[in-house]
Amino acid sequence: MSESTTRNLRKTRTGLVVSDKMDKTVVVAIADRVKHPLYKKIVKRTKRYKAHDEKNECGIGDTVEITETRPLSKDKNWRVSKIITKAK
Repeated sequence: MSESTTRNLRKTRTGLVVSDKMDKTVVVAIADRVKHPLYKKIVKRTKRYKAHDEKNECGIGDTVEITETRPLSKDKNWRVSKIITKAK
């Protein structure tokens, strides 16, 4: 496989920045709606990812797109690829 085709296999997610207190790192919450296996009710599940933000551009409330990347630290495997909307 060439380099360009492996890059296309990387996952991307869209979520909301819930914390920007760390240096060059933001916490992005991604909400998902899943059906409960027994009760069949739609339940909202939230998963939080730590994402690398090189220039500290993101703030709390921003909607961002994150892309899977190589491990950057113990629990940081995502990178902010673009800011979709800025918070007011």
